[in-house]
Amino acid sequence: MPDATRRPLARHGRLPRRRGWGTLASIVASALAVVLVSGTSVAAIAGAQLATAPTTVKLSTDDQSKAQTADITAIKGGANILLIGSDTRVGQFDSADDVDGARNDVTMLIHISQDHTQLTAVSFPRDLMVPIPACSNPETGTTYPAATSAQFNTALGNGGVSCVVDTVENLTGLSIPYAGLITFDGVIEMSNALGGVDVCVAEPINDTYTGLHLTAGSHNLEGSDALAFLRTRHGVGDGSDLARISSQQVFLSALLRKVTSDGTLSNPITLYKLAGAALSNMTLSDGLAQARTLVGLAGALRGMSTANMLFVQYPVADDPADSARVIVDQDAAHTLNVALQSDQKTSLSDSSTGRASEESSGSSGTATTAPSTGTSSGTGSSTGTSTGTGTGTSSGTSSGATSTATTSATPLPSSITGQSASEETCSVGND
Repeated sequence: MPDATRRPLARHGRLPRRRGWGTLASIVASALAVVLVSGTSVAAIAGAQLATAPTTVKLSTDDQSKAQTADITAIKGGANILLIGSDTRVGQFDSADDVDGARNDVTMLIHISQDHTQLTAVSFPRDLMVPIPACSNPETGTTYPAATSAQFNTALGNGGVSCVVDTVENLTGLSIPYAGLITFDGVIEMSNALGGVDVCVAEPINDTYTGLHLTAGSHNLEGSDALAFLRTRHGVGDGSDLARISSQQVFLSALLRKVTSDGTLSNPITLYKLAGAALSNMTLSDGLAQARTLVGLAGALRGMSTANMLFVQYPVADDPADSARVIVDQDAAHTLNVALQSDQKTSLSDSSTGRASEESSGSSGTATTAPSTGTSSGTGSSTGTSTGTGTGTSSGTSSGATSTATTSATPLPSSITGQSASEETCSVGND
């Protein structure tokens, strides 16, 4: 937490001394998404590589029990997986940085609907002030008392993966029986395996912190360039962590479109590399570290349209007590929480992109509302019944094979930002 003498900062978490390597781990989360959407053959590859995963971690007793007894493809109300990107703060900062301890600087909740027609990935800002339950650190044995308001990214250091899961469960009212802790090392490996990812830049990005310098236009990013793009905060939007989240969504969406649209899935060598990049850089909860779980997930999501994969940011507002922090936007968060709890189909507004992204001028249609009454590119049909009451409509059509199935969707409040993976968006620099 900043001291009382620090000069007020413009936006959330804009502390120049923080390098935030752990935030890069969100791309490794997309590697797991590759496993999930690629079909049972990829899941089998992933299952074979589980033996190389370094360790597994335990969640709370209730979550462990549910993961052991439930079929992830048939969990009532849908399946929830928490993906955590850790900033170890060891050897990853300027020499002047004295911050120690692991932080969950990237936290993404993946909700897969019970009828397997929609995936929603919810990103929680690291600077969000939330209640954190009492937790015991599994490595040191230190017990931390419950806090009514603490910075979200301190949960991992307090009590490991289980503490982050418990914090998100308390925040959302969901049961989360599966979790994975991820590192940033898979960024270079995965982007190289794909031959790079094409991203759009609406305005030049010049960030001296990451060394990223991109002109406006399309860029094929791999290796260290992909890493720098996902790291950059000072170079996009208003320089906040919230801006970085929306810029990362540009990359993740482009990656998923490439994986699902240009023959990547037919190349077993590429698939093996992708699965390896994910799993070799992950520590999985006991329930997720099962071949049957990964195979089940892949089967459940096989054929899902990228138009039905939503990236959203958990709704927040400025913290009146600290301009570098944010608090929960209670009304919008309640709407999102209820939608996830009741497994409603949801859609985003046409103007929902975040602080550092905008719709590409070459994009056709507004793919963010494709899960409503517009057509989608999925090949499967919905067999479940949506509990949503909304009637959002869209004329946007995403690329790929067209499904005639339509699904009623509940429009989320316009204050909730994000995009579907099928929507072509551009990262907005602040040069």
